[in-house]
Amino acid sequence: MPVFEFDAPERFVAGTVGPPGERVFFLQARQGRSVAAVSLEKQQVAILADRVNDILDEVAGSAASEEAAAAYSDDLPLDAPVEDEFRVVTISLAWDRTARTVIIECLDDDPETTAGPESPEGDEGGVPWDDEPGLPESTSRLRVVLTPPQARAFARRAQAVVAAGRPPCPFCGGPLEPSGHICPRANGYRR
Repeated sequence: MPVFEFDAPERFVAGTVGPPGERVFFLQARQGRSVAAVSLEKQQVAILADRVNDILDEVAGSAASEEAAAAYSDDLPLDAPVEDEFRVVTISLAWDRTARTVIIECLDDDPETTAGPESPEGDEGGVPWDDEPGLPESTSRLRVVLTPPQARAFARRAQAVVAAGRPPCPFCGGPLEPSGHICPRANGYRR
């Protein structure tokens, strides 16, 4: 399965395609002529942005300051055409102490629940299909390595993309459609 690695991406952003309420969320990386995009859920984008900020606040210090991240600010749309390589199931996030970088990996399989092939003894499960421990051969992967300022800029944009959706109902917190919605806290009346 495809493996996309971006060790020095020129661009790594979260973005959407479609109108609010019908948006499809993407992570897109570009390095040179290589471009890869993966689709994922809105909540995955929100949690990833929060966790990136948490890691940077904890270990990166001034290297990930808002001023340093401003150089990587990116409000441009996703590079067209936007075609997802795979749908993200699992995201892993790590801090490389030696290189002082953030590593984000997106997988299309959950390595903890994906069983490997049967062993000759008939014992099933957990046998990796390739040289990387724990990842079956069928797992597609996007791996991106970001400097602290790049990671901070990514998180800032990801949070803005998530927040740009439909506004929440002031009563129930559910998303408001342009035509309103039937609010359970207002006894089923339209808001």
